[in-house]
Amino acid sequence: MADKGSLPVYSRRLREAREARDISQRTLGIEAGLDEFVASTRVNRYETGVHQPDLQTLQRLAAVLKLPVAYFYAEDDELAQLIRNFKSSGKRKR
Repeated sequence: MADKGSLPVYSRRLREAREARDISQRTLGIEAGLDEFVASTRVNRYETGVHQPDLQTLQRLAAVLKLPVAYFYAEDDELAQLIRNFKSSGKRKR
């Protein structure tokens, strides 16, 4: 497996988000609508950078993890945390 710095940012963010929610790769995949027989393998390949999820799949994964898609592409860790915090703070009043 490649070291943390060489993984695509979406791979690192996906693993971090999944582990923060304390769910398995298989559970995440199934809840996101992937076939139960390949769910674990597909999520693992996304996390290791072997494959990149298409936008629709990433949207479903993000929904399960309760995060916006932008979080998975934020290259800066501080920005990613701001995106995560903004989402968890609820909708802002207008």
